[in-house]
Amino acid sequence: MLNVIEHIVKSLVENENAVSFVTTEEGDNVTVTVAVGDGDMGRVIGKGGATVSAIRTILKNANSKDGKRYFIQIGDKK
Repeated sequence: MLNVIEHIVKSLVENENAVSFVTTEEGDNVTVTVAVGDGDMGRVIGKGGATVSAIRTILKNANSKDGKRYFIQIGDKK
């Protein structure tokens, strides 16, 4: 599942090298925090949050396949 998230996010940004992922696991819940470079935040979030909402929908529908629930958070790289 993490490969899917990585592929989607890196496809959206201009600078793939500036993308980093931090995974936190608590039981069956997995939170993936994605940090993107300058100027790429809007590309990942999308107009009105549509893109990140679509990513979350994909994660929600894929959760039942491996028994874990995936959540995504987007942030700037500092």
